[in-house]
Amino acid sequence: MQKKLEELIAILGPNFPRKIVSQRIDLPELQGEILDIAVKKCKKAAYSVNGPVVVEDTSLCFNALKGLPGPYIKWFLEKLEPEGLHKLLSGWDDKSAQAICTLAFAETQDSEPQIFQGITEGVIVEPRGSRDFGWDPIFQPIGYNMTYAEMPKEEKNKISHRFRAVNAFQKHFVGN
Repeated sequence: MQKKLEELIAILGPNFPRKIVSQRIDLPELQGEILDIAVKKCKKAAYSVNGPVVVEDTSLCFNALKGLPGPYIKWFLEKLEPEGLHKLLSGWDDKSAQAICTLAFAETQDSEPQIFQGITEGVIVEPRGSRDFGWDPIFQPIGYNMTYAEMPKEEKNKISHRFRAVNAFQKHFVGN
């Protein structure tokens, strides 16, 4: 969670008109489709803090597996580690994947959440690079010969799924 917050703040930059702080909330693990999960999490979080919230949900969708592990990537990664995730595709020629970041924002507990989504196309490769951030070692964005884990943070933060979602979120508040 701390790494995601660091990326979010780095992407937003110093001129974002709101202060973003992390607050640990005990939310149930929701199941379903990506957008449904984000909306439900946002509503529950807004109710819990009785104020504005932004929740983030990240998915890694393997095209050969019809979108799995998708929003369940956290659990797949925990059990299989990057090597196991890579091996999931060993029986398929199609190694393509989508990294998806979904931000849901609600101003109040009664507000309907607004969705900001970013998608980066890539391929799943044997793990390479640093092991300090989730599945970054196996995701290689299209047009690059490095995985997210091999990229300097500044480079990743210019092209990632999180950048795309945060950029849309930022435009909602500051325009452009």
